[in-house]
Amino acid sequence: MKAISLFFLSVLCCLMLQFNAVAQRTVVSGTVCDATTKETLPNVTVFFKDTRIATQTDINGKYTIVSPSAQQALSFNYVGYLSVNRSVIPSATQEINVFLASDSKSLDEVVVIGGKKVRYRNKDNPAVELIRQVIAHKDENRITSYNTVAFKKYEKMLFSVSNLSDKFKKKKMFRNYQFLFQEQDSTLVGGKNLLPVYIQERLSDLYLSKSPEKSKTVILGEKQVNFDGRYIDNKGMKTYLERMYQDIDIYKNNISVVSNEFLSPISDGAPAFYKFFITDTIKTQKPEVIELSFTPRNTTDMLFEGKIYVTNDKHYAVTRASFGVNKNINLNFVRALKINLNFEPNSSGKYSLSKSNLIANFGVGKTKGIGFTGDRTVTFKNYEFDAKLPDTVFTGKSTVVVAGADKKSDQFWEQNRLDTISKNQLKIYGNIDTLQNLPSFKRTMKIVTLLFAGYQNLGPYEIGPVNTFYSFNNVEGLRLRIGGRTTPELSKRYYFENYVAYGIKDEKWKYFLSATYSLNNKSIYEFPQNYLRASFQRDTKIPGQELQFVQEDNFLLSFKRGVNDMLLYNDFYRFDYVKEFENHFSYSLGLKKWSQTPAGGLKYLDANNRQIDRLTTSEISLQLRYAPNEKFYQGKIYRVPIADRYPVFNLRYTAGLKGVLGGEYNYHNLMGSIDKRFYLSQLGYSDFSVEGSYIAGKVPFPLLAIHRANQTYAYQLNSYNLMNFLEFVSDHYVSVNIDHNFNGFIFNKLPLIKKLKLREVLSFKALYGGLRDENNPALSTGVYQFPTFENGLQRTNSLGSKPYMEGSVGVGNIFKLLRIDLVKRFNYLDHPDVSEWGIRARVKFDF
Repeated sequence: MKAISLFFLSVLCCLMLQFNAVAQRTVVSGTVCDATTKETLPNVTVFFKDTRIATQTDINGKYTIVSPSAQQALSFNYVGYLSVNRSVIPSATQEINVFLASDSKSLDEVVVIGGKKVRYRNKDNPAVELIRQVIAHKDENRITSYNTVAFKKYEKMLFSVSNLSDKFKKKKMFRNYQFLFQEQDSTLVGGKNLLPVYIQERLSDLYLSKSPEKSKTVILGEKQVNFDGRYIDNKGMKTYLERMYQDIDIYKNNISVVSNEFLSPISDGAPAFYKFFITDTIKTQKPEVIELSFTPRNTTDMLFEGKIYVTNDKHYAVTRASFGVNKNINLNFVRALKINLNFEPNSSGKYSLSKSNLIANFGVGKTKGIGFTGDRTVTFKNYEFDAKLPDTVFTGKSTVVVAGADKKSDQFWEQNRLDTISKNQLKIYGNIDTLQNLPSFKRTMKIVTLLFAGYQNLGPYEIGPVNTFYSFNNVEGLRLRIGGRTTPELSKRYYFENYVAYGIKDEKWKYFLSATYSLNNKSIYEFPQNYLRASFQRDTKIPGQELQFVQEDNFLLSFKRGVNDMLLYNDFYRFDYVKEFENHFSYSLGLKKWSQTPAGGLKYLDANNRQIDRLTTSEISLQLRYAPNEKFYQGKIYRVPIADRYPVFNLRYTAGLKGVLGGEYNYHNLMGSIDKRFYLSQLGYSDFSVEGSYIAGKVPFPLLAIHRANQTYAYQLNSYNLMNFLEFVSDHYVSVNIDHNFNGFIFNKLPLIKKLKLREVLSFKALYGGLRDENNPALSTGVYQFPTFENGLQRTNSLGSKPYMEGSVGVGNIFKLLRIDLVKRFNYLDHPDVSEWGIRARVKFDF
């Protein structure tokens, strides 16, 4: 009994002590905001006065601070703001929200007297030793260190017009749009005035497996502002924004932001490109956290600057990060960029990403003028680590959208959002719907679409593209054209495309007509494609140039160098079937009858010098394409792939059928290619392409591989820019094309020049091939003679024992949009009418 009494007495004492401790406990939480803009402030230091108990606000300006004893006052400190003290109710749980005022004091005079500047070194630098420990422990701190992981993910993307002035809002043209300006948001990035115009939300379940390496994303709900599909492709815009604003993984060596690769501050090579400084130690947390500041060694390189917070224990895990870019960075159209990452301790004692926020402000001018601000916040919750996941979880596609995900009710979103959303942001959905119904807005969008997409929408039919209405060449002279195509407003199954053109000099009509039937009840321009198409085209083309139906007579391609008088009149009868799959594998089957007639300086002569007026072939073809993880922007007249690190494989087989539909030759053509972009961190990136082909059969030169030449003054990535049209033909070849962009790696380190933010480019192209004797008119009869100039000199040649090679060095990012290359041709300089050197220009918008 005595022992039992002693036990209960001990328990009673413990409970009394615990109750007393709880009774003394002081808990304060709240939000810290800018007093002027009302924007939340991250990383504000909050501490109980006269104690060492402190914390900092998160990326949403929220904080929670706990003291085991009674406290009287709380202090808030932030650089550039006046400090604030607030009274606290002792031994109570309470909420205190604070507005900090900017410290606008100015000093009349500042005198700094310093000694010799200490040179920064990595050697014996405790900050560098610390970051090396962080790098060494990356693998154990990454989410991929677990055997399996399951969690929920909520994404919110907000896009706004920024830096609006009151004068702009009062313009007459906006008198019908004042409802948009009534509710304005603000942000620390992008100026005081923001006008939200787009919002996108997505809720997903994610599953990861380490061995075997698998991933699965199940999209439970998604919601976005939908614009009128006649003017803006909603799906394509969403894909483009997702490419610009990807998930931020600080543990990766390179972080993709606004279509550029930035070296992570904890990448393997970070100490060579960053300077690191230990700026604070937070000892009130367990484990202690060290504040590590970092800055680029060169402020114009593609690098970040900011702070990371690392646990001072054996794990060296990142608990928080706040970073952006230097104002001098060689980055186009980006006025400001800010990234905040928050990590929370999980059940296994490690830290997992709980929230990330990326804000980027864009504009033509560095600070002035209207801009655009994109704000993406991602929240992660309900982590489950090393739980046994059924094998069925990873079956099927890697990304699955549940039925009705885009039709979830408001109640669903209210109950399932993992983050808060303001009433002003929710109003965007209704505001845009109202905006699109205004007649003045519809008229404006028609004009914008005409200028940028090249088509004038007339409802079920649209006219264009306008850049082909007028062009010229040596054979046709002035060429006039008009045409267009039907839209989904006429039918979602049937599509028609047509044009008619007339040459003033040759006095000939050209025309094109196609009819396409969509087999999946989707637009034929929408991924995944699945359609049948029949077409006829009577038009001109340059030998060896791929005919792209509605784009080959672009006005800007009319300007050419050298002798350019070889042209073909063509009749194309085609039937094509195209099938794409969700995994980005596709195939196409084709049947084509092609009749070609030479024109201008081009003549088809047989071995007996007799002129051939017409050459007819019939072909069947099969093309296979695989582009894993490919993303593209769906435009009005074509799809633009978004360049990424994944390769693209192409394989095409074509068979010529003699005696079928008038075909004159039997032959087989097998062609394959691989294209890939390689990211080389601070050295930029390289676009690499290798291509090869073999033609079996005895055929005249028009049916050989006529290598892609370029006689315009534009630099063309996939053509030989100092090769003349029809200069080389082959029945077997292999080619290599390398185009490297240094992203300013060299220019960024040169005084004065670095202020221009230029970027270096380097390219090399090599083509090795040849002709078998049976296809060489100098060694075989029964094939056409190679074209010659009027003076009898050879115009078309086969490649000899050495490859054709050319290279270029260039300067890009001139005025943020122009690239100029100095191109050199290395061999075959004895050919007539060729140039060893040339200057070519290319327009390209890069971030």
